[in-house]
Amino acid sequence: MPIFGKKLRVARKPRSRDIPDGLWLKCPGCNEMIFGEEQEKALRTCPLCGYHFPMSRSERLAMLADEGSFVEWDSDLYSIDFLEFVGEASYEDKLEENRRKTGEVDAVTCGRARLHRRAIALGVMDFEFLGASMGSVVGEKITRLIERATAERLPVIIVCASGGARMYEGMMSLMQMAKTSGALARHADAGLPYISVLTHPTTAGVMASFATLGDLILAEPGALIGFAGARVIKETIQQDLPPGFQRPEFLLKHGLLDQIVPRGELKATLARLLDLLCGKLVASEPPELKA
Repeated sequence: MPIFGKKLRVARKPRSRDIPDGLWLKCPGCNEMIFGEEQEKALRTCPLCGYHFPMSRSERLAMLADEGSFVEWDSDLYSIDFLEFVGEASYEDKLEENRRKTGEVDAVTCGRARLHRRAIALGVMDFEFLGASMGSVVGEKITRLIERATAERLPVIIVCASGGARMYEGMMSLMQMAKTSGALARHADAGLPYISVLTHPTTAGVMASFATLGDLILAEPGALIGFAGARVIKETIQQDLPPGFQRPEFLLKHGLLDQIVPRGELKATLARLLDLLCGKLVASEPPELKA
């Protein structure tokens, strides 16, 4: 019965719209809604402002390696819980969870490939796997990549992304910093080049070792690059920090980086740099790829 002559209105639940996940994305750079398919075609970048979204390792390999040319090395290496580490969850549980999530056995994929017909040794780190933390297996695969490249006289390119050393492996993870750096020193002594590509984020132990030992160091726009977090640094040195001090534009201005390269230009830029660094070493048609 109406009260005071007014009709009662029953609140209705709003109709849910069945919009598939990933169909539309909000860009963190310009706050505009963009069509997911357009972002994919633009190599996971915003077609409006150029913001660089996260990219999977398989997408990076497809972006850099000529079609059908990548041959993976050391795919049978995987991490184990030799310290029997237990926190909120065991290390074994963490590893299994990340293997299911990514379909990969660890945080880096290494192998031989061609980049615009130039033979290279290529490593790609994946932040989706335990923050691309560097444990014993990651360090070993990176070291083997460099050592095999030295033996086969190949230039090395590593796409870096990491939250640092893998705490679940304690001191063993920190030892990988020296091991990878030593392999790069021998690679340089052999007169062979190494190019490092820093993506978002590249920090801590990886940043303090092989990520910043390149003959040339490139970075994607907007990547977070640094050893420690801004709060930790500020509390340590008791000084205010300049704005953007861990971003590529600041680091390029102050000499840590050689070039900031948008994702769509990366492959062509790497090819030109390889010709400058290697000359005839990579400019001609390489031999058949070896497993």
